[in-house]
Amino acid sequence: MSNNQEFADEFWDSIKSDMTAMIGTGNVHPKPMTAQFDGDSRTIYFFTAKDTDLAEAAGSPTDATLVYSAKGHDLFATVHGTLGVDNDRARIDRLWNRYVAAWFEGGKDDPQLCLLAFQPREAEIWKDASSVVAGVKLFLGMGDPKEDYKDSVANVRLG
Repeated sequence: MSNNQEFADEFWDSIKSDMTAMIGTGNVHPKPMTAQFDGDSRTIYFFTAKDTDLAEAAGSPTDATLVYSAKGHDLFATVHGTLGVDNDRARIDRLWNRYVAAWFEGGKDDPQLCLLAFQPREAEIWKDASSVVAGVKLFLGMGDPKEDYKDSVANVRLG
């Protein structure tokens, strides 16, 4: 098994770059959302409207699952954690941007504005194990693909 910290670091670098993930709760199917990050915090924030199923489910902290696929398909993750509402005005000010503003006519004071905070606990992270060498080995009947892939997946603590 590869170094779990390496998997965690690659996950954080990737999601901070791509910023899109799917998040849901036990009662709400995962929805694609734009992730926001407040400095080096390991909390992932999402702006949404108060009347969405996701915001209503997170009215009191609840278990949630974040599903992530890197744009280049070189990293995938299923992350379990807790989703809650965090309407700290200073944080909203720091995370606010023109893309979020486009969704809320009333700006930061829009009565429908809701900031969700996802606190990750643990994740299963997969790295894409395909490569030219792996393809050649498979074509030639050399090696065991399951054995070759075992170092490309890890269960890690993120919180």
